Amino acid sequence: MIDGFIRAAAATPKGKVADPQWNREQMEAIMKTCNREGVKILVFPELAITGYTCGDLFLQFSLIRKAKEELKKLIEATKGQDMLVVAGTPWEHKGKLYNVAAVLFEGELLGLVPKTHIPNYSEFYEMRYFEPAGKEPVLTDFYGDKVIMGANVLFQCKNVPGLTIAAEICEDVWAPDPPSISHAMAGATVIVNCSASDETTGKDTYRRNLICGQSARLVSGYVYANAGDGESTQDLVFGGQNIIAENGTLLKESTRFTNETIIGDLDLERIEAERRRMNTFRPLEGTEYLTTAFAYKNTECSYGEKIGRELLRFINPSPFVPGNETDRSRRCQEIFMIQAMGLKKRLEHTSTTRAVVGLSGGLDSTLALLVCVKAFDMLGLPRNQIRCITMPCFGTTDRTYQNACAMAKEVGAELQEIVIKEAVSLHFRDIGHDPDKRDVTYENSQARERTQVLMDVANDIGALVIGTGDMSELALGWATYNGDHMSMYGVNASVPKTLVRHLVRYYAETCGDGELSRVLLDVLGTPVSPELLPPKEGEIAQKTEDLVGPYELHDFFLYYILRFGYMPGKIYRMACQAFDGEYDRGTILKWLKVFYRRFFSQQFKRSCLPDGPKVGAAALSPRGDLRMPSDASARIWLEELERISL
Repeated sequence: MIDGFIRAAAATPKGKVADPQWNREQMEAIMKTCNREGVKILVFPELAITGYTCGDLFLQFSLIRKAKEELKKLIEATKGQDMLVVAGTPWEHKGKLYNVAAVLFEGELLGLVPKTHIPNYSEFYEMRYFEPAGKEPVLTDFYGDKVIMGANVLFQCKNVPGLTIAAEICEDVWAPDPPSISHAMAGATVIVNCSASDETTGKDTYRRNLICGQSARLVSGYVYANAGDGESTQDLVFGGQNIIAENGTLLKESTRFTNETIIGDLDLERIEAERRRMNTFRPLEGTEYLTTAFAYKNTECSYGEKIGRELLRFINPSPFVPGNETDRSRRCQEIFMIQAMGLKKRLEHTSTTRAVVGLSGGLDSTLALLVCVKAFDMLGLPRNQIRCITMPCFGTTDRTYQNACAMAKEVGAELQEIVIKEAVSLHFRDIGHDPDKRDVTYENSQARERTQVLMDVANDIGALVIGTGDMSELALGWATYNGDHMSMYGVNASVPKTLVRHLVRYYAETCGDGELSRVLLDVLGTPVSPELLPPKEGEIAQKTEDLVGPYELHDFFLYYILRFGYMPGKIYRMACQAFDGEYDRGTILKWLKVFYRRFFSQQFKRSCLPDGPKVGAAALSPRGDLRMPSDASARIWLEELERISL
């Protein structure tokens, strides 16, 4: 449970209808298996001890009493498991029968949560047997002990920060007012659901969307265990579709009709981080909840020892980029529209019909040009009113120069070439800089000269300078202050470098003709470089990722720092799993330190960013997502990284 992860399981035993002893034995076997896997929360289906499809047998004294006896044995079996177990069972209280989720831990019955919404429509007729949960929790007898029973009961772990569990049963989550809503508002971070939902055509998709959607709405983990093979098939079939979801994300799902046990790791810190920043997620007021506390004996797991390789959840090495091709294409199309709509509005507002783009032949300026083309097409403006300016200097290679020229021609933009070598050399003489000294002054003088040219040309023709810098560069401060850092509207300002590549590729594959696609694909194959140092044998001599590190690593770091505020150690361990086999631990740690140093020291550049549209869940605008002081200390973050041993 290091770094806020908690291991949960949803299991469907191979049951027998009205045979509590058999069912209890199957559940015990699953408990032992889950214990070996480090599971800390195990959820069984609705009425798992008896079977859901007992029908009028629920009115038989023999079944009710046997269920209670077997529940007692199941409770005994939880001793030494160090696992919270939730199992469905019928429960008699004051002459009425309730459909409850029994919460068990280390030989103790912590509480009983009755079903609130009792279905009595279509194939369901539960009101024939069961009473709905009462308005207030009550004490019920269990072999002489008093046990709390009520819908408004929370189970809070004393030694795992952020872990508070609540339960609902099957129909509860299908109702218009699920109990889980108030559970979450009362502090529950993980909702468990003991369910017996039968299969009909297409119901699996609806059920999956329902559970994932509820976890998103509640900003919670959700563990859903469904009845399966073993239930009566007299009129219905149960598929055992088990689901573990977290804040809208499907972590694990069983194969239907297999009675599978699924195990996944919930990220409690992600849930806490989301709730903390959402001011509309308000604590519940005016409703009484009872809280039952418990504590695990062991809160460590193999994940910490093996640096993430045993973490049972997929960690996307490219969190800004959807892994599914269809989703990725849809995302690229949507982002293009957001970027273009942002620029379109700015052009309309300023009554401007011209745009200036500094076109280097690199990825970022390529994307900026494509966005301009889209915006001009939407406005019905001729593309030749986009002026692409290529400004060769000391580091320009023939490859990028030719690609810039060909690209401008293929999209129908106007191309202007302004060689800045002489202007920069004159500037060196003016400030007394030796041109043989290839330092930051040598490099930044070129960047600022280019920006001056763009701004002045824009003034001359009544145009807007379109910014090309992306979010990854802004996070690292890899932009010349008042050079490529500045523009009149930055269309790429919230697009990370890893996503820039996919956007350009998407355009090449879906929007470009033969020659334009060829040029765009060659741009994608060109090393990322500011081209400020002279080439070596005609090839790019200055490769950005050799200097500041791989952008795929930096984008990974950026995502989890901005979105969830994770601690450096957690980001490091997650990166070790995500990039296992691609980067060794020392390399990941090295570039993570670089990221934190630059992220803090370069905030002053982000504090005065030009306007630009937000396209994703994270952005760096000082007017939007990141209100960070420019002189904040990075000490506590860097000190934590220094304590990490390889």
